[in-house]
Amino acid sequence: MKQFFLLAAVALTSMTASAQFGAQRGNPVVPSVKAEVEDFKPAISNQENKQFPAVNSKRQVRAQIMAPNAKFVGLDIAGKIYEMTKDENGLWTGTSEPQDEGFHYYQLNIDGASVPDPASLYYYGASRWGSGIEVPSADQDFWQVKNVPQGSVSEVFYWSTYTEKMRRCHVYLPAEYYTNPTKKFPVLYLQHGMGENEYGWAEQGHTAQILDNLIAEKKAVPCIIVMDNGLNARRPGEQGGFGGPRPQRPQGGAAPQGQRRQGAPGQAGPRRGGFGGFGGFSEGFKNVLFNDIIPMVEKNYRVIADPQHRAYAGLSMGGMQAREITLANPDKFAYVGSFSSGAWNVEQVKNSEGFAKNVKLLFMSGGGKENMGCEEAAKKIHDELGMNAVGYESPGTAHEWHTWRRSLYQFAQLIFK
Repeated sequence: MKQFFLLAAVALTSMTASAQFGAQRGNPVVPSVKAEVEDFKPAISNQENKQFPAVNSKRQVRAQIMAPNAKFVGLDIAGKIYEMTKDENGLWTGTSEPQDEGFHYYQLNIDGASVPDPASLYYYGASRWGSGIEVPSADQDFWQVKNVPQGSVSEVFYWSTYTEKMRRCHVYLPAEYYTNPTKKFPVLYLQHGMGENEYGWAEQGHTAQILDNLIAEKKAVPCIIVMDNGLNARRPGEQGGFGGPRPQRPQGGAAPQGQRRQGAPGQAGPRRGGFGGFGGFSEGFKNVLFNDIIPMVEKNYRVIADPQHRAYAGLSMGGMQAREITLANPDKFAYVGSFSSGAWNVEQVKNSEGFAKNVKLLFMSGGGKENMGCEEAAKKIHDELGMNAVGYESPGTAHEWHTWRRSLYQFAQLIFK
């Protein structure tokens, strides 16, 4: 049964990961789409002074690349490869269908090889460094850099007794950490999803900007945020990416027959409920978190070192790990967030002795197109257990970074209060 839940969890992640993992292998080649309007503007995720890729007001993406000797070039985004056309100078151009607002991984396919777009900034996703594009959203102001007191994000290396090697995390310190040198702060441990790493929340997620702006507006309590890697917590000689028992199929592969879940994003289907224990899905990272990360943070930073001032949240795979770790350790964190990781249920909470009593906030969220039912699930937990459970649904988005930015924006306003 545990193996079933683990495989089902990974299947959910694979099915909903157009933004998180980039395109899957074997994507269909389709004709380039005619632009609905010709008001394309360079994406803000481009390298400096690069005019393409560009996005129009209908959220269509247009890419260009000079490749005079190529026989085929395609724009590979959101599960489709749009066939690009070449002009007499060897410049290839292609346009996609409208995309969801927010951040998307993409790549170019040149004569069968999937390669990054040399005009895009590079991001770590789909288990590689590659291209990403920001499709403008009406509410993107909340994660923009503004003229407010600026915190910092540092790349921090530390020794792990569990993995027996140096590890890296990113640490956000609010502006007040520097201006008020005697004050101690609460800590949020914030984790990425499958195929991503400790750069995700700092770069794609714009964590520092979200918190700087909320703190300046007095909507969030200043806190330290630690962003680590949940996929490389392995003991010496251990294979795979999780530590402990691991999925028995490659990332992005199909689930075994009979273990797929129905209801793909944007399609009719049953609500996706939560997943129970995943058979050690989080075991390796749990050990690194408790043995190495938390002690390192509480030794080196001015933190309030008790569970009442400690929060843990994650997206997708990171949210699944958050669920397993916090349910098994209900005395370690007072605030728990689960973004695009399936809806929790009453039985899970009831079966974790002390969870409902110790945890001040259980927050679960998903994209509106993910059909996870987080709002209904949170209400049920609140009504039946009397727990402060909050559900949030990101309008118009699926399994993608804008869902998770919005989730952090909501979650950060509720913790440490």
